[in-house]
Amino acid sequence: MASTTVTSKGQVTIPKVIRDYLKLDTGSKVEFVIDENGQVKILPVNVSVESLSGILHRPGMKKASLEDMEAAIYKNANDWTGY
Repeated sequence: MASTTVTSKGQVTIPKVIRDYLKLDTGSKVEFVIDENGQVKILPVNVSVESLSGILHRPGMKKASLEDMEAAIYKNANDWTGY
């Protein structure tokens, strides 16, 4: 497990093992996200779309086809009743 210390300015140095894993270089941007379980996650902002493939998958999730997604969009658009 990698750890770091928060400075008086609220800054941290991301440990090298984490920088390497996230492919972060000088000037890279990161985003902090609090997930539905209250855990804080750090996500690289400047990564290719291809490298993000599968990150939202959870065990037991059903894969949605393009047709499934379009049907859901159409259904929700037609269910919208306004304000």
